[in-house]
Amino acid sequence: MASSWIRVVYYYLFALVGLVLVIIALINGINLALKMTVFKQADLDTYGYQKQPPIPASLEKQVGDLGSNKELNLSETNKKEIQNWLTDYKAWKEQQAKVDPVIAQRQREASTAIAMLVIGLPLFLFHFLIIKKEKIGLA
Repeated sequence: MASSWIRVVYYYLFALVGLVLVIIALINGINLALKMTVFKQADLDTYGYQKQPPIPASLEKQVGDLGSNKELNLSETNKKEIQNWLTDYKAWKEQQAKVDPVIAQRQREASTAIAMLVIGLPLFLFHFLIIKKEKIGLA
């Protein structure tokens, strides 16, 4: 008697979990479709630049002097640091040009929604079909 009650609760619980996953996936999918078709500007303000290479610490004061039209006295080490920074900055700019953050975020949302459907739908269907097949009830 006690084991049949546990079995009933198990099947209903996992059918509910599967249904919740399906609902969340459908909500995410509809949200994504709305952002792609109707609300095209919804995502644009949430994306900033990826972290760009920082200015070398030894040059921060000298970079600040650029605004005051002072002549910079750079050592060979500083010139090398600037050259390395420029190389890193150019590589970062090229990488940024290849990435569209809006498309990237939408693809993340789509993959999450699909993953929830792939897990939630079979989980729900399996347990719900067993409940219907065996006519398991709480009463």
